[in-house]
Amino acid sequence: MRWLPLFAVVTVNLWSAVSAAKPLPPTQDPWYDQPADIDTYAPGETIRSREISNQLQPFLPLPVDVSVEAVHQFLFRTTDSLGNPVAAVNTLIKPRNADPSKLLAYALYYDSSNPSCEPSYTLQPGSDPAGLPGIVSANSTLSTDTAFLAASLNQGWWVVATDYEGLDAHFSAGVISGQATLDGVRSALIEGPKLGLAKDARYAMWGYSGGSIAVNNAAELQPTYAPELNFVGAAAGGNIANLSSTLTTVTGGPFAGLAFGSINGLAKAYPNVSDWLEQSLVPEKKAEFDELANSCLIGESTGGFLKNVYLYFVNGEASFAEDVPQSVMRLAGQMGVHGTPKMPMYIYKPVHDEISPGADTDELVDTYCDGGATVEYIRDLAGGHASLWITGSANAMGWIADRLEGKEVSHPGSCTKKDVLLSELNADMIPFFGRELWSTLKWTLGGILGPH
Repeated sequence: MRWLPLFAVVTVNLWSAVSAAKPLPPTQDPWYDQPADIDTYAPGETIRSREISNQLQPFLPLPVDVSVEAVHQFLFRTTDSLGNPVAAVNTLIKPRNADPSKLLAYALYYDSSNPSCEPSYTLQPGSDPAGLPGIVSANSTLSTDTAFLAASLNQGWWVVATDYEGLDAHFSAGVISGQATLDGVRSALIEGPKLGLAKDARYAMWGYSGGSIAVNNAAELQPTYAPELNFVGAAAGGNIANLSSTLTTVTGGPFAGLAFGSINGLAKAYPNVSDWLEQSLVPEKKAEFDELANSCLIGESTGGFLKNVYLYFVNGEASFAEDVPQSVMRLAGQMGVHGTPKMPMYIYKPVHDEISPGADTDELVDTYCDGGATVEYIRDLAGGHASLWITGSANAMGWIADRLEGKEVSHPGSCTKKDVLLSELNADMIPFFGRELWSTLKWTLGGILGPH
């Protein structure tokens, strides 16, 4: 009989998870509508806000509760790649027992040009379209990157996750990704103090792979676009430093699906790319291209596996050597061209990256360092893109933790570079691996995110 109370609690929790109303996708939810007078709002200013469920979508679509103290969303004004005022959304998450002095802008890699794959939707329970069997579907909202967002919340940090591609999902467009990230932080600093965040909170950024597009571009653009912001640091790994070489690298390989969404994202951001794409696609292959290009990351990866994107273009690989894609990919897809970061940077990259060549990040770091940036650069000689996402996470999180604690970097105004094997783990960072594992278990099996 003593098990009956526990059984009742479990039953209620399972029922609440199953019966919770499903959120509307952004394209069907009028809350996301951009106002006609968007130009009257200042960058980062709130257009509308809402408090949503304090539960997050679990790693797998199981009937479990993954909860935090509170979740608020803000539709705010930002600036697109062409300088136009547009709206974007961020999700501000307060963990249990939150530390009001610490805010992390976590740039999830969602790598899709479909608005229904943006974090403000996919973080919500019930956003998965087809339950457990649907995790490999084209529109699966499964996001492995939420593991480290969960770990950050479990540290007690407030986390702001911005839909940095904008309302139309301009995947791979670096300028809007950077500016929306900065405005997402502006928004959090405006609205957060009303919810318990300290007015003088320290704040940092972190992103891996597609998330590095947001973080690196934000760091480059901050001195000119948001000079009042004073980040204590930014960590970026698996950097997509050069979009042109990245497309060449992934085409025909296991990550080939990324090319479809990336090209489509640029077409949404730049009208001349849209015209070029319309004229360049093989007519008989357009429908298949569009289907792949509008999938979420899981569907993009499975559907595009080993496909050669050049075969979808009338002139094949030569299409990408034309003036329009080359000029836009340099402006939108090459890091290091928008300025030198003023905030300390922690960059970690596999030399043998299967998505974006390690040499591109070597060149990026040299550019930053020549400009006087403060950079700690870790080059992994043995790992790959996916493995470093895991093995490099503890050192990255520990580095961020030091910055949020107010600790100065050891080499302000200079750069350090270190070659490691499988992301050599600093001894004092080992506890972060345990915390990440514990957070992942909570995210998968249910629990409350936040320190005890």
